[in-house]
This record gives sequence, C-alpha cells and structure tokens, in this order.
Amino acid sequence: MYNPEDDSYLIEKYVKKFAKGKILDIGCGSGILMEAALTKSENVLGVDIDDESLKFCRDKGLDVFKSDLFSDVKGKFDFIIFNPPYLPEDEIKDRDLIGGKKGWEIIEKFFINAGKYLNKNGKILILFSNLTNKKKVENIIKKNNFKFEILEEKNIGLMEKLYVYLCYNEIISF
Repeated sequence: MYNPEDDSYLIEKYVKKFAKGKILDIGCGSGILMEAALTKSENVLGVDIDDESLKFCRDKGLDVFKSDLFSDVKGKFDFIIFNPPYLPEDEIKDRDLIGGKKGWEIIEKFFINAGKYLNKNGKILILFSNLTNKKKVENIIKKNNFKFEILEEKNIGLMEKLYVYLCYNEIISF
C-alpha cells in the first residue's frame, strides 16, 4: 500500500478545489484523495490493484474495488483523480512508485482509455515528476486529445520536481 507522501498532499489541495460530480480515484492507495473528494461530492469511487490498499480503504468506509486502471470500471465520471506510479524503473525499486521502464508507461496506458470514462466537460487531475519526462507526458496528453493546464510545480529534494496538471477534453472555463 502506498502511504501518503509529498505528492499526495500536493494533489490533495487540488482535489479539494476542483472535484465535483461523479468522481473516480484511479490507484486510490490509502484513500487520502478519496477522502478529500468526499468533501465536495458524495459520489466518489476508488480503484486499485493492490489488495492491501483496497482493504485499508474499505476499513475506512470508502467505496473501492479492484481494477487495473480502467479494466473493471463501468460508467463515466465528471472528475478523475490519478496520482500514478511515475518513477522510472532505474530510479527506485519500490513497486508502488515505478511507472514503467521510463516512468511514463502507466500514464500513457491511462490516457489511451481515459476519454471513454470522462463525461463531457469532465476533468482529470494528474500528478507526476520531472524524472518521468515532462515533455513525453505532455505529448501523451495531447496525443489522446486532451488539453492541460499546469496547476503547480513543486521542488522536492535536490533533484525532483512534482507537477500537478488539470486535463480536459474541451475548452472550458475555470
């Protein structure tokens, strides 16, 4: 199970700002982002592939089920939260943090399918690291017909910067 760190707390403040309607948290981990979303909506669902995370969230009374990204998700959502594993394989050995060999592969897999699960005017909130390759992630977002706004960049430690992006599939006002 992934315990909240700097990334979770950074994206949490934007969940509280933008979450609304029917909400899905992909990779819910400890449930911290679901709990933040529940302050804005009663309709919050979470998925994770980790059984320990699911049990932890269920024990907290959160509505969660097992799914590898969207594999077992049904329906469409107004807001999707994704704090993915985003580090390249050679940066760290913790499975909860590895986003693939280069770090962006899970993000790419997410965006290939995200549009099918997003309502019109829906938004996606995502966080990733400069170690993931910012340009590559931006290209993945654009290639899958999403626009994005950078909400925040935050340095953590000497070598890493976190980015929080709000993505959407139409021009909308904030």
